[in-house]
Amino acid sequence: MKDNVLSETFLLSNGLKIPKLGLGTWMIEDDKAAQAIENAVEIGYRHFDTAQGYENEEGVGEGIRFCGLKRQEVFVTTKLDASIKDFDGTQAAIADSLKRLGLDYIDLMIIHAPQPWTNFREDNRYFEGNLAAWRAMESAYKEGLIRAIGVSNFQQVDLENLLKNGDVKPMVNQILAHVSNTPFALIDYCQRHNILVEAYSPIGHGEMLKNNLVSEMASRYEVSIAQLCIRYCLQLDMLPLPKTANPAHMKSNAELNFEISEQDMKILKNVEHIKNYGEASIFPVYGGKLNKDGRYSPRDFFEE
Repeated sequence: MKDNVLSETFLLSNGLKIPKLGLGTWMIEDDKAAQAIENAVEIGYRHFDTAQGYENEEGVGEGIRFCGLKRQEVFVTTKLDASIKDFDGTQAAIADSLKRLGLDYIDLMIIHAPQPWTNFREDNRYFEGNLAAWRAMESAYKEGLIRAIGVSNFQQVDLENLLKNGDVKPMVNQILAHVSNTPFALIDYCQRHNILVEAYSPIGHGEMLKNNLVSEMASRYEVSIAQLCIRYCLQLDMLPLPKTANPAHMKSNAELNFEISEQDMKILKNVEHIKNYGEASIFPVYGGKLNKDGRYSPRDFFEE
């Protein structure tokens, strides 16, 4: 095991290297995103994850452009708005993301969800719409505007649609995955098809901090609960994306020079499934509902 996970990479199916640990930027406001990126770069992060739905691409792009690193030294992911399910709309959205980010290319672009958030996990799988969006992303990939393409929140049936009908197979599936909520069958399917699994909310949107079993195990390893949860994802060959704007947390989340024993990994794999994500439960990925406008923006939910 290397001393610094921030210097390690996974290899995507097209040969592109992607840093093993990324910084999620969900719920970081646009005017604070640039500083968060610059702080993370100083610590050693080189992989940053944003989305059209986060409404902070401009701030993230500013942080990338002025962080002091060459463009090729930084890996930038953004996501196609979940409501866009057509070729022309996707092409326009890719151009919009490039403009907001202020970048010549995007390292990885992914479809944020197989269904619009207002219809998340309903019967309509939007196969035709996802394939149309995918073909537009394939076109941008072939043009060099995007270096890798993938998906998020896709189940096996959604992936099969693209694998059977697309020209380029998805390189990434970014999903909710953490101790007490690890979709092993989906992870196995992705890995068998050489699709890298990225784990967002690796600390369960903070709910794992309240779990006594996980807390006791972390104490035995003399690490934080967050560190234990992030290492758990890495040992399952997933790429964790902890989100924070706090430099101290950024630093701690990357201090992962320990290994969870096989016996303890078995225990963590069988932790009782989480039932409630607290205030985050209002979001569709945690089992909740969207606001009346069908938006997926944190400011629509947490106004003071």
